[in-house]
Amino acid sequence: MTMAHVTTDDLKSQARRLRDAMSAAGTPLTHSAALEMIAKSHGARDWNTIAAQAKRNDNAPMPPAVVGATVTGEYLGQRFRGKVLALSKLSQSEYYSVTLHFDEPVDVVTFDSFSAFRSRVNATIDGKGVSPRHTSNGKPHLVLDHD
Repeated sequence: MTMAHVTTDDLKSQARRLRDAMSAAGTPLTHSAALEMIAKSHGARDWNTIAAQAKRNDNAPMPPAVVGATVTGEYLGQRFRGKVLALSKLSQSEYYSVTLHFDEPVDVVTFDSFSAFRSRVNATIDGKGVSPRHTSNGKPHLVLDHD
């Protein structure tokens, strides 16, 4: 999410315009719902996230997760739910190093007669929570879901 030069007042103005347009079209919208929709349109999880981002002096992109958070997604094509144990920005890069511990081990082998379970993985992800490395079928190794 890039927020360069966007202020909280700008975002609130966008929400007011959205609310007015929706009302004019016959679909009333509360102000809080409009704020949440504006946040989502900018790629943020919710209004509080984008408001905090807009207030930051540097307006730098926020990391895709935080240490201690419970996350869901796909690892090597398998759905998972787990906890972020470590997250650090890689120097002079748009990527992060992440360590995840899965609630239930994930079978990373697709053969019926063989299994290999992983409960903890280290990976590199971008600011959207997607691994730059891909499997042979072109899917990213790791993709974090966004709420």
